[in-house]
Amino acid sequence: MIQAGIIGAAGYTAGELIRILINHPRVNIAYAQSTSNAGNPVAEVHTDLVGETDLTFCAEPSFDNVNVIFLCMGHGKSAEFMNKYNVPATVKVVDLSTDFRMSGSHDFVYGLPETNRDLIINASRVANPGCFATAIQLAFLPVAASGQLGEVHIHAITGSTGAGQAPSPSTHFSWRSNNMSVYKAFSHQHLNEIGQTIRQLQPDFTEYVNFVPVRGDFPRGIIASVYFESDLTKEQARELYKNFYQSHFFTVVVDKNPDLKQVVNTNKAVVYVEKHGNKLHVISLIDNLLKGASGQAVQNMNLMFGFDETEGLRLKPVAF
Repeated sequence: MIQAGIIGAAGYTAGELIRILINHPRVNIAYAQSTSNAGNPVAEVHTDLVGETDLTFCAEPSFDNVNVIFLCMGHGKSAEFMNKYNVPATVKVVDLSTDFRMSGSHDFVYGLPETNRDLIINASRVANPGCFATAIQLAFLPVAASGQLGEVHIHAITGSTGAGQAPSPSTHFSWRSNNMSVYKAFSHQHLNEIGQTIRQLQPDFTEYVNFVPVRGDFPRGIIASVYFESDLTKEQARELYKNFYQSHFFTVVVDKNPDLKQVVNTNKAVVYVEKHGNKLHVISLIDNLLKGASGQAVQNMNLMFGFDETEGLRLKPVAF
């Protein structure tokens, strides 16, 4: 059993992480740290964990008796944490913020297993990809890896949990229910890591990645509709995708147009490929809190410790 510490343990991603880890056969949660909730039972904040755990939030992190820590704080806070604390080299780190996703950041490896599995296996520090970035990249990785990706157009919708647990006008139920809106069009922060991955696979890529994100009127899940010009036939494209993802358990290429309920509450990504004229159209779906955050963090932890990649992550989708 490895011992895990969770830093910033009161938010949505931390709650999902605790839910996974208390059922993981190789992990014991050593502590769940939250400055604002120190001394309170974890199940009073993450009420879905009632009867599942008797953990109590602690105020300060510890590195003496842990093998891995997960950083589940707001963006910018992870960098502050790493600068403040001398985390021993023997303690592995998985960060779920944006702080270390760009190459060269504090020796963190970008944690998208579908491109960097071998690097993750040998890493001591991993930067978990963003939720939008995960869904979008899985829609074009096979084409970029074959050097054939051109200008990309993306329309993607995310659930309200993607905005985090802290309330805001755009997450308030009265505003969000039966409502949708575009935000950060062509300027979303995940474009940086998306571009980094494209250039890793296709170094001569100089085209635009056009991304229009949308706030959905549902709690969790991302559906990304991605298209670009391609000379591949539908059959060639589907074969390319199936071959690329055949060794990646959690990314499934399907032959029928998918829906969000196939992935919500799981670490799966479902990818569907169609051809319309000279355009390849790819639909990619994930749960933003799992494959887009906590599930992928555990997947990365499994790889870092030499466990089966799927341990603790064979989760049932909502379905209905």
